[in-house]
Amino acid sequence: MPVSPVTPRPGAGHRLAELIRLRTVSALHGEPEQPAVAADFEAFPELMARLYPLVHQRLDHEIVDSTGLLFRWRGARAADPLVLMAHWDVVPAPADQAQWTAVGWETDPFAGTEDHVSGEPVVRGRGALDDKGPLVALLEAVENLLAAGFTPDHDVWLVFGGDEEVGGRNAAAISDLLRERLREEQGQGAEPWLVLDEGGAVVPAPLSFVQGTCAMVGLAEKGQAQLRLTVSGAGGHASSPPSGTPIPRLARALRRLERRPFPARLNGTTSAMLGALTPLASGAAGRALPWALRSGTVAARALGAMGGEAAAMVRTTVAQTRLEAGTANNVLPSTASATLDCRIVPGETVAGVRDGIVHRIADPGVQVELLHGQDPSGESPADGNRFAALDAAVGTSWPDATTVPYLLMAATDSRHFHAWCRHVYRFAPLWMDDAQRASIHGENEWVSVASLERGERFHRKLITGRGGRFPDSAVTAPGAMTAPGGQG
Repeated sequence: MPVSPVTPRPGAGHRLAELIRLRTVSALHGEPEQPAVAADFEAFPELMARLYPLVHQRLDHEIVDSTGLLFRWRGARAADPLVLMAHWDVVPAPADQAQWTAVGWETDPFAGTEDHVSGEPVVRGRGALDDKGPLVALLEAVENLLAAGFTPDHDVWLVFGGDEEVGGRNAAAISDLLRERLREEQGQGAEPWLVLDEGGAVVPAPLSFVQGTCAMVGLAEKGQAQLRLTVSGAGGHASSPPSGTPIPRLARALRRLERRPFPARLNGTTSAMLGALTPLASGAAGRALPWALRSGTVAARALGAMGGEAAAMVRTTVAQTRLEAGTANNVLPSTASATLDCRIVPGETVAGVRDGIVHRIADPGVQVELLHGQDPSGESPADGNRFAALDAAVGTSWPDATTVPYLLMAATDSRHFHAWCRHVYRFAPLWMDDAQRASIHGENEWVSVASLERGERFHRKLITGRGGRFPDSAVTAPGAMTAPGGQG
């Protein structure tokens, strides 16, 4: 196996810190951006071009839908390309020191602070994990391969959305554009060999009965339905309240939903996850898991009883997120409403979940309005050469981790590709312990520089693993490490 002549550039952490300092906080479409934020959105592609000059010099690139960035790395052939995704917008964080200290940030969220945790270099700030850190890991790999003169056997497309946090319109537009281009060049039915976006990560013990480090690769993501429940009635003075006013009637509806959750069912993705975790399971759970998987129902009920993320893998969840009623303390409201956020498991639909909500409430006086809905994505296979390629890249970058398929609870830009691509996966090749995962959309987000470097190796292996050539190479390069001992 030849050794790839790649010498990674030092300074990945410094480059991430620079990108974090641009406050690319996405605004809902139709809402005005703050002038400073708008300026940072304009500056981000320029900074990216300065930090990654070869990516911009040697790859075709264009802007799609205002803030979507699309790059094409032309390989020896255009068919069966890789599509590698990330996004560069972030969720809000306080800019004023009094505000960010009040909510628990230890450093300015947009300072791109470089310091140490347990003696290890880290980068702190909004986007370190979601999703500028994964973006940097990918760009580092491409820049390093370009510097070594590598030409892939197949095209590689880089898709970077600038509005993922507010719906992902950029990715939807790029998905439509890429489907049209592939089919113009290669005929109807052409699609990427593999699409990879953010999603899972390298984590410690994903379930309580599991021991060991796991690289959690999302095969699918749950759907979403946002519903508003509204009850109307006569208002009036609070001194003589009649029965059946809007607030108690709405509260009764919410109690009924709480008491009758959607059933737990073992979907294909979660079944594949449990199968991969069986060798890592300990104690009674380890002994029972193979038997429980054979029945399916037992495993689903056991996960459902665990609550939290385990339960969310096997059932559609209903979260009560907002309540609105009343205008004064001594006035009965004429309307009361509640907003529900439902996350839908594969095999169920938005329409079916709405019908299930209506059935459980069993009160025609409660209006159930669908505000937004998207069915679950398709489920990509956990076998075959695509998943094996991801597993090989994990083995190169995180050799102590077991690659495990799982169901992603959140939404990603890749869902727009899953409508026409069969092999869509969701994995950010970075270490994220429980505290780091909690910091995503929270406070004190950080990533280690060593994790970024491993992420670079993951992407380098994934790209070169499909074949390609370095200068003066007479053989296909398998994406080996730069030197014995796994450095670089």
